[in-house]
Amino acid sequence: MPVTSTRELIIEKADTLFYEGGYEATSFAEIAAAVGISRGNFYHHFKTKDDILNAVIRRRVMSTRIMLDSWQADGAGPRDRILSFVHMLIANRSKIMAFGCPVGTLCTELAKLDHVAQTHAAEIFGLFRDWLAGQFRVLGAGDRAEQLAMHILSWSQGVAVMAVAFRDEAFIRTEVARIESWLSALPNLPHAAKESQCS
Repeated sequence: MPVTSTRELIIEKADTLFYEGGYEATSFAEIAAAVGISRGNFYHHFKTKDDILNAVIRRRVMSTRIMLDSWQADGAGPRDRILSFVHMLIANRSKIMAFGCPVGTLCTELAKLDHVAQTHAAEIFGLFRDWLAGQFRVLGAGDRAEQLAMHILSWSQGVAVMAVAFRDEAFIRTEVARIESWLSALPNLPHAAKESQCS
């Protein structure tokens, strides 16, 4: 098992703290304490919190790419691959109810701060959108593939926001079931524009 470097551990702990407490509210001292290193050792690896933020975003982009590649390689059909994305709401329901979607919450916070890294953070949504659109193209959606991808992406984000507001696991499961039904009701995707609306 490879040994995790101090720098990698800082990024890992900062990622968790940014997600659970917010980027702006997280201090150098909190990250250093979570890692178990001195402030001096901390500054040896990162000079500013923005440096850490950029490293955290790069880590999230990389892990998202790895996850999408694994879904792509698992041999399932495009509908099942799309459901792998949707089922993250169930797999991560406890954290989502407590802290929201890690991508959505970071993008929202950085947008409020008018932070230059917001565009970089939003690349993760772009990865999901493009990958989902690719699955819908395989299903025959053609020019509507990106529209359908954005629909399911925005639907899942809405579920995550309401899950935080109401802390209701049953709601998450009900909405995931509705997304599954919506997806299974798209047998003729070239004509799916009318069917892509939530009912």
